[in-house]
Amino acid sequence: MTTGTSDDRATTGEAGETARSARTTWGLVVGASLVSTGLAAYEIVPASVTPLIRDSLDTTPAAAGLLVGIMFGTAVVASLPVGAVLDRTNSRRAMALAVLALLVVGIWGWIAGRSGDYRSVIASRAIGGVAYVVVWNAGIDIVSRAATDANRATAVGAFTASGPIGFALGQGTGPLVADWFGWPAIFVAYNGLALLGLLLFWPTSRGLGRSGGDAPTLREFGAVLRNRSVWLVGTLGFLGYSLYLFVNSWGSSYLTEVVGLSLGLSGLLVAVFPAVGVLARISSGVLSDRLFDGRRQPVLLGSFCLAAPLVLGFTHFRSIPVLVLLLLVSGFAVQLTLGLSFTYVREVVDPRVAATAVAFQTSIGLAGAFLAPIAGGVVVDVAGFTAAFVVAGALAVCGVAVAWRAPEPACQSSIDE
Repeated sequence: MTTGTSDDRATTGEAGETARSARTTWGLVVGASLVSTGLAAYEIVPASVTPLIRDSLDTTPAAAGLLVGIMFGTAVVASLPVGAVLDRTNSRRAMALAVLALLVVGIWGWIAGRSGDYRSVIASRAIGGVAYVVVWNAGIDIVSRAATDANRATAVGAFTASGPIGFALGQGTGPLVADWFGWPAIFVAYNGLALLGLLLFWPTSRGLGRSGGDAPTLREFGAVLRNRSVWLVGTLGFLGYSLYLFVNSWGSSYLTEVVGLSLGLSGLLVAVFPAVGVLARISSGVLSDRLFDGRRQPVLLGSFCLAAPLVLGFTHFRSIPVLVLLLLVSGFAVQLTLGLSFTYVREVVDPRVAATAVAFQTSIGLAGAFLAPIAGGVVVDVAGFTAAFVVAGALAVCGVAVAWRAPEPACQSSIDE
């Protein structure tokens, strides 16, 4: 296990390093994942009670969608600066500060929601978006350095699976929290999970706060932005996250307002869409490495080819078992791209700018996550749910076209100067 500070030299020799890895690495992964899961649940939970929020705050669908989208919007802007700061500071401490920030903004949002202050709720969510991107980037950084070469991909894959777990938790339990304590309580309901994760993460991550490397230079940053393959992978991430957040944000409202299900049942059904991502995000690499001999493009192409007809046809069914099946299969398909894109983008650049490429992928992918709930709300407001799902399906068709052109990492130069 790679360390890099004197804290990790308390145990000496190869046997000591192996013992420390066996005792602490997976504890660290679990702790970091619990923190990320709490933030992901906080992030998506307004979507599960959108009708209640609209009635209470008297907002339009687009304004209600902004409660989810604003967190992704601030993350888009903050990702690259946060990455540069993490390269120069202590990622471990930054993670702890992000959890404390979540506690503060959660209480702030709860108070603002109870008083009916929409703008104040939005402001609290914007700051929560910064906390989210700190946890995401710092978590990937620390988990990557804690793991050995033999288990690094598995460890990072397990951490990224915290996103769909948190989304499923927020979608499935949000209506229950709102029913028991009032809808503003959704902003504080998942703070305890993040705090529990921090308590486990803090002792197991000792000595892993600093990467020991320099922040990317302006020339290195420019090389990433000039790389055509990076933009292709980024576009796939943008489209994938757009689909992911559209269904997460408006699927529950569709089932409630059009199909006629209760809010609680709608939340539970839509929760299967992100939940299946636990399997999809971890298995995307296995499919690529084992089934396709390391090729990335077949998995990405299959992801959008499968998702497109399912999203396009979603509003043509009323049977609950059929809708659940559509949510499961489409959720798996979409999240194959989300699971593979962060590995893929590292492979199309020189290793010395891999971290910059990942930060760029985070920014452009979350741009789709930011825009989708808002744009979806506008289309729902103007033309209804069927039109909104047709637009989402069209994005999946665009994904097929982009994935068709995606190169394999070994087939191009490391950096397009």
